[in-house]
Amino acid sequence: MSVTGTALAAGSSGGGGLSSSDGVTAGVSDGHQYAGGSQHMGDRVLRSGMRGHDVRVLQDFLTRAGYSTPVTGLFGSTTKKNVTSFQRAHHLAGNGVVTWAVSQALRASVAASVSPQTTLPASGPPGKATVSHGLAIPPANAPAAIKAVIAAGNRIAFKPYIYGGGHGSWSDSGYDCSGSVSYALHGAGLISSPEDSTSLESYGSSGRGQWISIWANSGHAYMYVAGLRFDTSAQSSTGGSRWTVAGRSNSGFVVRHPRGL
Repeated sequence: MSVTGTALAAGSSGGGGLSSSDGVTAGVSDGHQYAGGSQHMGDRVLRSGMRGHDVRVLQDFLTRAGYSTPVTGLFGSTTKKNVTSFQRAHHLAGNGVVTWAVSQALRASVAASVSPQTTLPASGPPGKATVSHGLAIPPANAPAAIKAVIAAGNRIAFKPYIYGGGHGSWSDSGYDCSGSVSYALHGAGLISSPEDSTSLESYGSSGRGQWISIWANSGHAYMYVAGLRFDTSAQSSTGGSRWTVAGRSNSGFVVRHPRGL
């Protein structure tokens, strides 16, 4: 994402209920600065009657956390009941309202079920990288720089998405899309300071790389490393990890790569 952009605020609510801009923080004074929009869970406060992609993510995460919830995109009575149950089980106010703190607790609960402490082999067979327990294993024939990028990506694979995260410091409690890409590249010395998604549109060299391809536009950034996608938007379908073998549409994105890779 672009830290200075407004793309996240442009998410659609899907119709009905409250729109993505209605009541973003209404009735909540938790001190968190909400991005607005409905692209990511945690961008706005969620409560009964709301619709959107973030509600679908919420419902998916509740199910993964052990609270079976139909993924409908509508924050209805079942969703509220399960949110309340989750809150009480984690010593949070049981009011059925999903604040940023609740969304992060839910992400952490799901991530804990796929432990990032799992011991992985240093490398896998030659060819493409693989994923085990949400962490990437580089292919045996990968250059040292690629192995370093993957090792850095693994360190933050399960960190929560935080708007603007990773742009003020390499060490942060969470990272947004471009902050995540920047952190992984920095692990191999391929970038000296964090860049937002707009800046990544002109990073390195044009086109796809042999080992790394970075896709960026003014609202989002992600990359493929040795055949694996590293993308904050994958976290809702991977149990919290940024790594995935699943592809996505690259339409509307500029592709760049580190020189020589």
